[in-house]
Amino acid sequence: MPPRPQPRAQRLFVLSLCGLALLAGCRGEPSAPATAKAVADGPEAAVQQLARRLQDNDLAGFARDAVPPAEHAALETAWREGRSRWPLTELPLDEQLEPMLAALAAPGSERSLQQAFRRNFAYQDKDLKDAARSLGLFGVQYVKREGVFTEEERLHYAQVITALSEWAQRAPLADPQRGSVAIPALAAAARKTGLASEQAFREAGMHASLQRLGPFFAQAKASLASYGLSLDETLLGLRTELVEQQGDQARVRLRYPLGGRQVDTVAGLQRLDGRWYLSDHLRHARAALAPPAEDSGQLPGPGPTPPPPRP
Repeated sequence: MPPRPQPRAQRLFVLSLCGLALLAGCRGEPSAPATAKAVADGPEAAVQQLARRLQDNDLAGFARDAVPPAEHAALETAWREGRSRWPLTELPLDEQLEPMLAALAAPGSERSLQQAFRRNFAYQDKDLKDAARSLGLFGVQYVKREGVFTEEERLHYAQVITALSEWAQRAPLADPQRGSVAIPALAAAARKTGLASEQAFREAGMHASLQRLGPFFAQAKASLASYGLSLDETLLGLRTELVEQQGDQARVRLRYPLGGRQVDTVAGLQRLDGRWYLSDHLRHARAALAPPAEDSGQLPGPGPTPPPPRP
């Protein structure tokens, strides 16, 4: 009987291929050009601007546009003090990003990781398909049960997880030739970031760290595309529609292709000082700046749940 994929190696490989897909999938918006003035003009334009940042691999620009200037400055300080890693915390398994970069950037990682790939993944199509199916089922149930998500997030994330699970079941993840190309490219990109430790992240700060991660994000997207998942096509294919706007609150419907499925969701936005921001980004960023639960005496809640979209 062939060896089954080991859990640790499986997590590393799946994170390398799928973690950044979820960043773009969960936060993906259409990539039509938008000027700074357009961001202030309407909620749809604000969504488009964020998508353009992702398509351009401009993670630092994404963070700058996703929150008001005061929060951005506070997040920079919190990052340097080790209290926040937003917006990286928008990623699934975000705590594994630093170990993943360290593993990829380690001397000789190309050889050791390819050996691990051949040992644990090569030609293990059935095992990987079963793992993708199981992880998809678990992920959907997780977002349905956990109290940290709004109802809006539950509906969106369940669609994203299902789409990625179905893609992973079809993708040639066990192909050793693709692995032999993806691993060295990701390793080289990881080394160029210079972010292989917690200290390196702190010293660089949020803005510089995200700038360094931009090329790694681009390489991760290229690797995913080689496995049949083009995130740039996802961004280009998504359409927005203003559902409603009442004063400084708005809701926008997002439709985009992901892994062979069409994701259809609604996002809330809030206007602050004339600019529109995605409500989820604001909530997550502010949660990153909040005092620890043991200091404040209460756990952060998911916030108000927007009403379902009107037909």
